[in-house]
Amino acid sequence: MNPLTISGLHAPASISVDRWGMAHIRAENNHDAFFLQGLNAARDRLWQIDLWRKRGLGLLAADFGPGYLMQDRAARLFLYRGDMVPEWAAYGEDAQDICTAFSNGINAGIDLVTAGVWSLPPEFAKLGTSPAHWSPEDVVRIRTHCLSRNAASELARLQVHRLADAETDLMRVPLSPPVPDEEWTTASPRPLPPDALAVYELATAPVTFQHERLTATLAEAGRWSTTDARKTVQPKAPPMEGSNNWAIGPTLTATGRAIMASDPHRLHAAPSLRYMVHLDAPGMSLIGAGEPSSPGIMAGHNGTAAFSLTIFCADQEDVMVYETAQNGAAYRYGDTTEVIKRIEERFAVKGHPDQTLSLDFTRHGPVVFNEGGTAVAIRTVFTDPGTAPYMACLKAMRTTTVPDFRAALHTWGAPSVNMVYADTAGDICWQAAAYVPKRTGWRGLMPVAGDGQYEWTGYMTAADLPCVLNPLHGYVHSANEMNLPDDWDHDAHPVGYEWFEDGRADRIAQVIAQGGARDVAANCALQTDTYSQYALDLVALLPEGSDATALLCDWDGHARADSAAALLFEVWLSLYLRPALLAHIAPDAGLRAYLAPGNIPNVVRVLRGDIPRLMPDNCDSLLTDTLTAAWEDLRSRVSDTPDSWRWGDLHKGYFDHALSPLGGTYDVGPVATGGSSTTVMMGHFDVSDFHVRNGASVRMVVDVGDWDNSVWINAPGQSGLPDDAHYDDLTALWAAGEYVPMLYSMQAVEEATCTLIDLIPQGD
Repeated sequence: MNPLTISGLHAPASISVDRWGMAHIRAENNHDAFFLQGLNAARDRLWQIDLWRKRGLGLLAADFGPGYLMQDRAARLFLYRGDMVPEWAAYGEDAQDICTAFSNGINAGIDLVTAGVWSLPPEFAKLGTSPAHWSPEDVVRIRTHCLSRNAASELARLQVHRLADAETDLMRVPLSPPVPDEEWTTASPRPLPPDALAVYELATAPVTFQHERLTATLAEAGRWSTTDARKTVQPKAPPMEGSNNWAIGPTLTATGRAIMASDPHRLHAAPSLRYMVHLDAPGMSLIGAGEPSSPGIMAGHNGTAAFSLTIFCADQEDVMVYETAQNGAAYRYGDTTEVIKRIEERFAVKGHPDQTLSLDFTRHGPVVFNEGGTAVAIRTVFTDPGTAPYMACLKAMRTTTVPDFRAALHTWGAPSVNMVYADTAGDICWQAAAYVPKRTGWRGLMPVAGDGQYEWTGYMTAADLPCVLNPLHGYVHSANEMNLPDDWDHDAHPVGYEWFEDGRADRIAQVIAQGGARDVAANCALQTDTYSQYALDLVALLPEGSDATALLCDWDGHARADSAAALLFEVWLSLYLRPALLAHIAPDAGLRAYLAPGNIPNVVRVLRGDIPRLMPDNCDSLLTDTLTAAWEDLRSRVSDTPDSWRWGDLHKGYFDHALSPLGGTYDVGPVATGGSSTTVMMGHFDVSDFHVRNGASVRMVVDVGDWDNSVWINAPGQSGLPDDAHYDDLTALWAAGEYVPMLYSMQAVEEATCTLIDLIPQGD
């Protein structure tokens, strides 16, 4: 293949694509490495990153019409609008240069597509749109794709307390540590409708494509806004997006080298949210996973240190409620009245003249509701500099010592993360990192008055948050659990209360401590571990006497794809036991909708008698009747012969493409897989079809020091081009719990290269 001549490239470079679809970028300077990362993103993921940019900047209606106008308005409410000087500074002294090179690289890739050198992804042709050029600021100003908490939960908690009480709300989401009853007196007394955060939810929602939305008229734009959404708004289940990571010190490995493992859990999609890439330039050699829309990596290694992240469940947002005045144009604050700031913005709309819409803000943030004398705004870290999601990785990913790594995290704003680290010197570390609001007088669990009673007084940062360095037990780990130290003062320094207590963290610690993760293969087995202690805890409550009970009592608790008992257990739990228990606890259907599907750890606690007031009087009957119903369901649905039942026959990995509702053929799956919502190998599914739509897409295990011995997988594949061989080639391996080599040395990469793209600067 003849070299490509690229304007903006400073020196000759290459992109080697290995047999598993990873791009290995070799450049003669850092500028070119990040420039080519952007160019390669345009080569492999152009439709995905173009849609991401247009969604985040509020530019969808220009391409897709009036049905997207209200989503554009919602997105623009949450764009970063502050000073860019502190914004860039938070990510490192060269962050602006990196993002400039990266965005210019994307633009160069778009130019190659426009010139016909590279193919236009088919989604553009299907919708009649074109990719647009980027500016460096586009990389960091967008915040709405970040995992955040807990505005929606605050509103849901308010509604549950209105219909029931604090103890009942624990079936929706548990609180750790427990919260005293007086906390609930801080809630705003002003009633809020269930859809008070509909604009916020629209701002953070993915882009959807339906024929009726794409053909909506300007008069129908409101159908896709908050106004008509009130007729159909439904409470949403708490998000299940979490992750696992750990670092094992040399004393617990077979080689005497550290091992770092990472498997972030997010919504499954085609193409994958994550992208694996290798950037090599003098003084810098990075390999790992990031998002294709951002430069650098967020999990991987740099040839000396390995690192990764999971969500640390700090609370970074609050719902502020106001008494309005002047027909909603102002609000009460202290002893005075403040005017709501209004910005008029123009929105391009396909097939129509530009539209002008207003964006409203209080001193606390974007106004998302303003009716009947009450307004609601979101106070969020995202309005402050340094909170572009994951962008502080630009500093952290290049550090090679624990002190430098921890120092780089001092300006990590969002999302709130558990960072783990392991290096060739044998050091391992866990560090919590985030901008965590300092709240005085309340814990951030309910909507509160925005009249000045409840204010943030600054942020805790990684410098204030806990760290564990080289612990005597030999490992660090996280799985979104409540991992603040036992002596943490939650009253004086509230961080968060809504953690994932689903058993993953305990299982990881148990296996590592017992010596079950001493090499790369064993760590891969731990990442794909399907054991659930909560499942066995529930089975232990069953009265004996039935064939169904016998099948479950003989089960080892592993939700393997070929397990008959796992199929019975999950159908029983999801379709029969939890709904029956919630019907007992919440006879009112409106209340029950907020609690569904029912937090599994607290389901176990209730049925075990740990929460006596919620425990049914006829607990044994509820257990046996629901299990019998599940047994008969499977005999009818699957087979009369339980020996032929397989969890993977129902539980399928599935990767939706955004254009699926239009009849596209770009989905990947279904593919049989194991795991559940309470296993290390997260396999959270939708009970409507048991398709797994949330779990680990990327997994990696890094052998710290013997880098070519590291492994990874990224499902459904690396490419975002449906006709490319790497679009879905890793799906079967992912479902089987298998991995591919994470090649790092030049020799290993050259031996595995399938496609080589040589690039030269224009003018050479």
